[in-house]
Amino acid sequence: MYRQFDKSLAMQARFHALIPGGSHTYAKGDDQFPQFMPPYIVKGDGCRVWDADGNEFMEYGMGLRAVSLGHGFKSVSDAAAKQMYIGNNYTRPATIELEAAEVFLDTVQFADMVKFCKNGSDATTAAVKLARAYTGKTKVALCKDHPFFSQDDWFMGTTAIDTGIPQNIKDMSVTFRFDCIGSAKQMFKDNPGEIACVIMEAEKYTPSQYNFLNEMKALCHEHGALFILDEMITGFRWDIGGAQTFYDFEPDLSTFGKAMGNGFAISALAGKKEYMELGGIFHDQERVFLLSATHGAENHALAAFMEVVNVYKTQDVIPSMNKYGAMLKQGLIDVIASHGLEKHMQILGRPVCMVYTTKDQDGNPSQPFRTLFMQECIKRGLLAPNLVISFSHQEEEVKRTIEIFDGALEVYKKGLEEGVDKYLVGRSVQPVYTKKNKPTHIIKSWS
Repeated sequence: MYRQFDKSLAMQARFHALIPGGSHTYAKGDDQFPQFMPPYIVKGDGCRVWDADGNEFMEYGMGLRAVSLGHGFKSVSDAAAKQMYIGNNYTRPATIELEAAEVFLDTVQFADMVKFCKNGSDATTAAVKLARAYTGKTKVALCKDHPFFSQDDWFMGTTAIDTGIPQNIKDMSVTFRFDCIGSAKQMFKDNPGEIACVIMEAEKYTPSQYNFLNEMKALCHEHGALFILDEMITGFRWDIGGAQTFYDFEPDLSTFGKAMGNGFAISALAGKKEYMELGGIFHDQERVFLLSATHGAENHALAAFMEVVNVYKTQDVIPSMNKYGAMLKQGLIDVIASHGLEKHMQILGRPVCMVYTTKDQDGNPSQPFRTLFMQECIKRGLLAPNLVISFSHQEEEVKRTIEIFDGALEVYKKGLEEGVDKYLVGRSVQPVYTKKNKPTHIIKSWS
């Protein structure tokens, strides 16, 4: 049965009247979803969510990869609730902060010290500041092929959405290509003695074909720069200790977040003592005001984090996500082939963190066809801007996802043959990194 969205649609104007963009996260915004299918979520359970109209959806993406166990995972929620009832924020550090730090450093074994914060940008920007303080240099080098590092100016100045960022700030960020050491060498050559750090993920959709992480770290040290590994996505997905454990790679600094709290707001900056101690108060060097937030170590989020670690260590979380992710990937590859659409849709990424591509008649990436496909999935009860799986996705959910893809691909194929406008209702979704908002163009109204 196809879904109706009367209540959600009625809420849209209210959202946009009170919240710039209608959302506190641009990746969740209305321009990222089909125009007349904007489900506003009321509750979730496992890998299912329900919207304001009572529609039930099986969900992927799971809070932009932050929810790896499942919505409302009982033991994690119970741990957070138990802590809240005895207090959540005091005038002095709580003992749970020490306990959580010990748990984290036992889990992320290449780090000596950790500083907790609330979101990924907190951690990555603090890492950049620490590298600048340690090296005395100003420029930040970041991987051009990795989509997001921070909402702060040092990263956003490298994107199309750079309005409001001074040019001198933009000039302090430089980029290189993933898996291309020549690109990185040229970057250091072009900026001699100026680069404080390199920040990158271990991989995006495909692993490095070369010894790229180790080569990049060696290149950094050769030029007096630090190497920062962004583990926001890979942490608690590739391995509980992140890609650094998975690849046995030792970064200078690393940043974690997302899945470490199963949806609770917690992130972390971790690294070697000689760098991290600059943010301390008992040394004779110039102080670095590293991270200091009123809510930086909220006790309930720390309790949630420690229970997440406990679940990972006592249950087969990552093996399960790999198993059912692999089953999903193969099933989708097969159903795409059954429609003869191998040139128009591919499934990319590791089983624990996948995406799909959408291409037009000429094989070019297509936002209208992405919109059409999402439209047809949402109609059938699947909310899937990507295919990021959780511990709550099991065989039943995988099989149902493949069935929904099958039905949605029938319409996708018709769109290729007869034109996407014939089947797409409303405007196309837009890239997040768009210089100007595009006026809404309604092709036809929803009925």
